[in-house]
Amino acid sequence: MAVKIFIDGQAGTTGLRIHERLADRNDLTMITLTEETRKDPEARRAAILESDVTFLCLPDDAAREAVALAGDADVRIIDASTAHRTNPDWAYGFPELSPEHREKIRHSKRVAVPGCYASGFASLVYPMVHSGLLPKDYPVQCFAMSGYSGGGKKMIAEIESPDRAPELYSPRFYGLANNHKHLPEMQKISGLEKKPMFTPIVDDYYNGMVVCVPIQAAISGFSLEPERVQEMLERHYAGSNFVHVQPLKTPAEMTATKLSCNDLRDTNQMEIFVFGDAKQILLCSRLDNLGKGASGAAVQCMNIMLGLDETVGLL
Repeated sequence: MAVKIFIDGQAGTTGLRIHERLADRNDLTMITLTEETRKDPEARRAAILESDVTFLCLPDDAAREAVALAGDADVRIIDASTAHRTNPDWAYGFPELSPEHREKIRHSKRVAVPGCYASGFASLVYPMVHSGLLPKDYPVQCFAMSGYSGGGKKMIAEIESPDRAPELYSPRFYGLANNHKHLPEMQKISGLEKKPMFTPIVDDYYNGMVVCVPIQAAISGFSLEPERVQEMLERHYAGSNFVHVQPLKTPAEMTATKLSCNDLRDTNQMEIFVFGDAKQILLCSRLDNLGKGASGAAVQCMNIMLGLDETVGLL
């Protein structure tokens, strides 16, 4: 029997991408609402209760409302908003972080899909902290660049308007008060005692991102030879279908490297890079903010929850 799927918020950027990934699968049946009923609470409740799996692609308050609409129903809920990412009763939807994360996803009825920036950040910092190579009280800094699709429909419309302002043609820093909505999960999931200093940048291309974390050996108190960090990360992500640690480059190759942000667009892949020397290293994670940073991760979690091969519909 086909699994019944409902996407609450299907008209949004992430909802549309999830629907595209699932629409042609013959093991699933999609429940859809009309344009007139898609925001009606009773119609949404009925669709949620009819489904086996509901994806929430909504603003935070609306996602909380949807969970309340579900009540105690035996429906699996996968939430792409920030509403439940630090809630210990919800599984955090990044199975590659640890076997424990994967098992919690497998057995949970409630899964929170990580934020795109948080996915890149945790892919670097979680293994560093849990391997003991980075102290939990290290003052972590992070900078990242993303395509404008991460800003949702409003930003997409602004950037793609033929009458857009000149400043929209250049990269733009934001979240300058260090209050980005992904920061709580970045700190908690990675096991840090201090809130990271996070500087996000949005640029004039549609999707794809690179997240970077510089680490100073003198501050960490550890010797951080790139080879040592590389070996740890390769061991941590060994056998992963989607997270791939790239080969360590020579110093000359590092100097010549140009790391583009959108090489993994439209995929659920993630690439991790180690640069630097024993005094300073730079860790970088490249992914699609709409793929492994949103819709792809959501579908991967659904596959795991249903006991399927996690790669179905994603390779």
